[in-house]
Amino acid sequence: MRYVAISEADEGALAAKLAVMRPFLDERGWRVYLGTEARALGYGGIAAVARASGASETTVAAGAREAGDAQAAGALPPGRSRRAGAGRPGAEDVQPGLRQALDGLLEEGRRGDPVSPLAWSVLSLRDIAGQLALAGLTCSKDTVARLMREDGYSLQGMSRVLEGSRHEDRDAQFRHINARIGEAVAAGDPVISVDGKKKERLGAYHRDGRSWRPAGDPVRVRSHDFPDRDTVTIAPYGIYDIAANRGFVLVGTSHETAAFAVSAIRAWWQREGSLRYPRATRLLVTCDAGGSNSYRCRLWKDQLAVLAAETGLVIEVMHFPPGTSKWNKIEHRLFCHVTRTWHARPLMTADDAVAGIAATVTSQGLKCTAARDDGHYPGGVQVPGARMRHLEDRLIQRGPFHGEWNYAILPAPRPAPGPEPAPPRPGRVPQHALNHPALTGLPAGDLTTLATRLEATFEARLQLRYRTRNGHRTRTPRSPAPSGNRRLDVTDHLLALRLRDHLGLPLAAIGALLGITAGAASSVTTLASQLLTDTRTTLTASPPPPPPPRTPADLIAYATAAGIPLTLPEDTKHPMPDHFRKRGQHKTPRDTPEPAN
Repeated sequence: MRYVAISEADEGALAAKLAVMRPFLDERGWRVYLGTEARALGYGGIAAVARASGASETTVAAGAREAGDAQAAGALPPGRSRRAGAGRPGAEDVQPGLRQALDGLLEEGRRGDPVSPLAWSVLSLRDIAGQLALAGLTCSKDTVARLMREDGYSLQGMSRVLEGSRHEDRDAQFRHINARIGEAVAAGDPVISVDGKKKERLGAYHRDGRSWRPAGDPVRVRSHDFPDRDTVTIAPYGIYDIAANRGFVLVGTSHETAAFAVSAIRAWWQREGSLRYPRATRLLVTCDAGGSNSYRCRLWKDQLAVLAAETGLVIEVMHFPPGTSKWNKIEHRLFCHVTRTWHARPLMTADDAVAGIAATVTSQGLKCTAARDDGHYPGGVQVPGARMRHLEDRLIQRGPFHGEWNYAILPAPRPAPGPEPAPPRPGRVPQHALNHPALTGLPAGDLTTLATRLEATFEARLQLRYRTRNGHRTRTPRSPAPSGNRRLDVTDHLLALRLRDHLGLPLAAIGALLGITAGAASSVTTLASQLLTDTRTTLTASPPPPPPPRTPADLIAYATAAGIPLTLPEDTKHPMPDHFRKRGQHKTPRDTPEPAN
């Protein structure tokens, strides 16, 4: 016969009381509470409480022991309901090789820095559990997750922090931009951050994010994102006013070109900028180094010059270093909030996109306006080189620090630079200095006398050559050059021939002495030789110097020893060769026959 501690009616009342208390107690509190009720009932209370609560008598007895022993009750650490070591043993304890097999499997798909305390795997938990099952080790995906967390693994996404190659003046450019923005804001000049936002397709296309809607009534969009032939793509271009915390976005339906970017800045200035800054004379624009506002784009500078002329503003442009576009303020001050407004909302028309941008506000006071631009902006527009030269010479003012990144577009062109000075005429050694017996090998006065005798023949030959080239036209008498330099006459022709025959100078050296090219020196010596042949003239010349001059220094030393103040001309157009015996230029003085008087 079973001993009953309480009646059935009292047991029912106890069951009702326990049911009320159960939701408010954790496992340990529930167990101790059952034990206190059992101790209060006395003998047979454990069985009665077990029947009323539905718990096992073992649980009620354990609670009674904990309730009666305060020291044992406080032995459990905070947050624990059971003593350590209770429950089933872990899978790694039952299967000793499980952890080693898991480590080997994870090593094959391991990612991360080898010295970092955190790592991650490209395998899913179920894939890892399946691979272990093939090896004869059984464990659930939850066990795999627990073991991986103990080994330092965690679930991680990708972090977009790598910037590629880092320019050596990256930080200096950031400091330069920051300082210039502070100066412009303090002076009351407008400072804007500009950039083009990601292009968007119009239509029932999926967009990330979730929105509150009636249950079972999601927004229905296409199952794929492939555009149709008639799908329209919009290109938003944003302008963020840094000082006023105001955004402006021009939504275009054509190409995102530099002309469209400048058109967006023009629209912002006409609608907001000129009203907000009525006394401004300068506009500071910060932008990326690439895209439609690239620092290498010719069309960008050309259109900014047009805008500067229209508004009368000095447009100062400062580009961020390459690969640092995420630091542009418009990215995290305007575009991120526009994207949030567009979440879970298909852009059916361009007007929907404009309305979504205009509805963008933040708790920090950001307000946005938007406009639509249906203008046509063709791609591939080329700016001629003459236009760029005009911009560089008259309108673009490069900064002293990285002028390719920091420059200003002037509203009015600078004064045109004066004409470049004409290059100086080739210099030459005076004729009287070259007409010396030591250089010509002829007695003093003979070459001048010979030149006077050959003057008529020389002029006749020139007239014949001129008529041969120009028909029946007659050559006008030779006159001095406009610069005052004396033209080559018959004396110069004879001097060129004697410098070649007596000193063995190459044609390049003779041309430098007479202020002509080596090719002209060849023609001059040939004509002089023909004059002597036609007139059957022979010359009585002294033998050449025993060591003929081989360098310009040797020539000057030879002339100085003969008492000739010879100074070689500093001519960069027809330079004097460094050596007079180069390959192909060796000349042997001709033998001069005895004169036939």
